[in-house]
Amino acid sequence: MTYQDEFLLFWNQVKESAQEGSFAKLTMAKTIGKPNLKNIFLRPVYAKDGFKVLLKFSYRSKETEDTEEELTLDEAFLILKSNLKSHFFSVLLFTTEKDVIFKVNKKGAGSITEMQPSFSNVLQAKTD
Repeated sequence: MTYQDEFLLFWNQVKESAQEGSFAKLTMAKTIGKPNLKNIFLRPVYAKDGFKVLLKFSYRSKETEDTEEELTLDEAFLILKSNLKSHFFSVLLFTTEKDVIFKVNKKGAGSITEMQPSFSNVLQAKTD
């Protein structure tokens, strides 16, 4: 199974956690090299018009300002997918039920690991 197939299985868990109301946070980690882009975060926004996420690009350089934008999960998926294996090796999903870690190794194989939850409640992102 390719890392893309494994990532789709991982992403199904992201969608399930959003539907169940247990999605707490998602972080892309383990950068490839030392790029200016340090992290990509997703925080939940449970709104009247459905579930959205606040996507934040965090940069190493003080000259580059962090950016945030409110997106649907489908829109966020495309951004995360495009940064996987090009900028980041892993994606961490934090829910109130469990933590799920998706990793791509140097050979391009994907794996999913589940651990005890780091979050006991969901903190929504504040939007303007």
